[in-house]
Amino acid sequence: MRTTVIAVVMVMLCGMMVQADVKPQRDFNLQRFAGKWYRVGLAYESASFIPYRDKLKASMGIVTALANGNVNLTMWDATPFGCQVKVYQYEKTNVPGQFTYFSTRHNMVKDITVVETNYTDYALVLKHKVFNSEYTQVALYGRSQTLRINVIQKFKAFALSRGFSREAILTPPPAGSLMYLR
Repeated sequence: MRTTVIAVVMVMLCGMMVQADVKPQRDFNLQRFAGKWYRVGLAYESASFIPYRDKLKASMGIVTALANGNVNLTMWDATPFGCQVKVYQYEKTNVPGQFTYFSTRHNMVKDITVVETNYTDYALVLKHKVFNSEYTQVALYGRSQTLRINVIQKFKAFALSRGFSREAILTPPPAGSLMYLR
């Protein structure tokens, strides 16, 4: 029994350390980050997401920087049920490039870290709750729906380094004929 408890504690601590070593983009600039982004890659292990993996399409979002340093993110997703719009409100932290938000779906506060971006082409973003890997996601965003292969490889390598299986790392096709705001 004691060995089991120790093993569980070690697994929890390792999971917290894996997320704690992620740093945001150096000298993160929210104004440069704002604007239109397409989610062209997603790593997500949640069992409830498995039935939807093959249906996932690239989605589009608008990042709006607010005067107080917070962010509004409006996302448009093409689903089998039509276009769905979701609005997320990210609150700034003391660290530029890191935000928190309340997930109504999971009923908890999550952390958002802009891990890497060049502002003009791509961004790697980690969404997580430290205590449980079920709530962790890595997203690859692009200013267009197609990115260079080396950027996609960087995204996949980062997701693998976070412990995601190859099956959980997706690069969905463009949404097709669904027209987004331009």
